[in-house]
Amino acid sequence: MTYELTLPATVDSVGIGRRLVREALSEWDMGSLAYTAMLLTSEVLTNSILHARTPVVLTVERSGTQSVTISVRDGSTLVPRRRQHPQDATTGRGLELLDGLAQHWRVQQQEHGKTLSFVVGTDVDPWAAYARTTWTDAEL
Repeated sequence: MTYELTLPATVDSVGIGRRLVREALSEWDMGSLAYTAMLLTSEVLTNSILHARTPVVLTVERSGTQSVTISVRDGSTLVPRRRQHPQDATTGRGLELLDGLAQHWRVQQQEHGKTLSFVVGTDVDPWAAYARTTWTDAEL
């Protein structure tokens, strides 16, 4: 099963893309993936719109009984790269989020652009790596 939508390079496209992901996951009874999938979709769409400045194609594909592949294709051949940002920067964490929350991700270059794809699944809690068992009330 696959959903696909072409979106213009506007800020409204990020919200539209998140809704498509949420609706697809709901349809497939995979709502437990919604928060993670929508967060990563927002990051990838925002970066494509900001840096490529071309229409984007969002694809949401059920890739198994417990996983979903989300892809964003744009018209730029430049691949995402890590940059140094100050600790208080409000940007620059998209690739770190993909590393920490997606089961895996990749970028495929094409002649007229690129596609960034990532997989999220119900078989692994992606947020477990961020859980701390030593928190105390004093630290909160």
